[in-house]
Amino acid sequence: MENKKSNSTTTSQNGNQSKERSSNGSMQSSQLMKLFEDELKDIYWAEKALTKAIPKMIKNATSPELIDALTSHLEETKNQVTRLEEVFESIDKKASAKKCDAMEGLIKEAEDIMESCEEGAMCDAGIISAGQKVEHYEIASYGTLRQFAKTLNLAKAVKLLEATLNEEKAADEKLSKVATSAINVEAAELKA
Repeated sequence: MENKKSNSTTTSQNGNQSKERSSNGSMQSSQLMKLFEDELKDIYWAEKALTKAIPKMIKNATSPELIDALTSHLEETKNQVTRLEEVFESIDKKASAKKCDAMEGLIKEAEDIMESCEEGAMCDAGIISAGQKVEHYEIASYGTLRQFAKTLNLAKAVKLLEATLNEEKAADEKLSKVATSAINVEAAELKA
């Protein structure tokens, strides 16, 4: 005989009564909501860390096009931090950050590239490489968060996350154009 759980009251071994969830979907939604909140904290930390890392990239870049792309994305990143705070607010949570090990690693890799490269096209190519890894991580994160928000019927969060996802995709495309327009060719011509 199948034991189905429904909206019923049960008594635990110690005599306390507890309300069971009406369906497995409700349980999954609450678990998904917790994951959504954890991932928000993760990307919130990541974006805040990037507001400190991008200026270092700008300082080490030499290509005017790259400096412009990074400067523009720094402003977008600051706005993305604010937008994430709006997402937290939309779900009645205080904005809080949880260290993002992935972003910490990507930022460390960017710093290593900048320290080990000679100034010029080679360093610019390395900065673009590191920047695109960051963008791809963010695209994956925001795409996942947007889908979680859709599943959880969080319309305002979906809209906010979609705006940031589109900015991250555009930033990645801009870095690709900067790389292929001149920097990669110049770096390829440099002697090792």
